[in-house]
Amino acid sequence: MNILVVKANNRPASEAVSSKMYETFMENLEGVNVTTYDVFAEDMPYFGQDLFNAFGKMQSGEELTDVEQRILAAKQKAMDALKAADVVVFAFPLWNLTIPAKLQTFIDYVYAAGFTFKYNENGQLVSLMTDKKAVILSARGGIYSTPEAAPMEMAATYIKNVVGGVFGMEIVDEVIIEGHNAAPDQAQTIIAEGLAKVAEVAKSFSAVTA
Repeated sequence: MNILVVKANNRPASEAVSSKMYETFMENLEGVNVTTYDVFAEDMPYFGQDLFNAFGKMQSGEELTDVEQRILAAKQKAMDALKAADVVVFAFPLWNLTIPAKLQTFIDYVYAAGFTFKYNENGQLVSLMTDKKAVILSARGGIYSTPEAAPMEMAATYIKNVVGGVFGMEIVDEVIIEGHNAAPDQAQTIIAEGLAKVAEVAKSFSAVTA
C-alpha cells in the first residue's frame, strides 16, 4: 500500500493542531510505504497564465522561462505523487473559512481533465480516481458543525467535493478537530480526543498490511 500524505500547514505542531494531526498520523503508521508532500516545502508557483504560456511554448518548441519550467515541473511532480498513491491523506487547517493557498495550488495542479476526471460523449463528468481512497484530517478553532455555521466551512467541504465528488476517491475516514479556540477551557480534551481518533485511523491502515 502506498500512502501519500499531503501536509498543508507549516506552523509547528506545538502551535497548530492540524500539524499535530499530521505528526500523530505518521507516528502511528507502520508497515506501509508513506510519502509526505509538504505543500509549504515544495516549489509551487501559483496556477495562472505562466502555466498556459508554458503549454503553448511546449507545442511550438519555444524556450521556456524559469517560472514556466518550474511550474511545469511542480505540476508534474504533484500529479506523479497522486498517481502513485493508493490512499491520499490530506492534513490541513481551516484558515479564513477555506484551505491554505498552497494546498489550493496542489489541487489546481492535479485538477486536470484526462487525469483526475474527464467528460464522456454526453458531456457528463466521469471520475478517474475511483481506485483510490482519501482521508481528511482537519482542524478549526471555531465550531462549524452546527447547521447555522456549516455553510461557511469551505475547507474540509471543498476538499471532499473535489477529491470525492470530482476525482471519485472513496473518502474512508474524516477526523475534524474543532472548537478548541472557541472553548479554551475544554481545548486540551477536544484536541486529545481528536488526536486519539487520528491515531486509530493510522493504525487501521497499518493493520491492513500486518
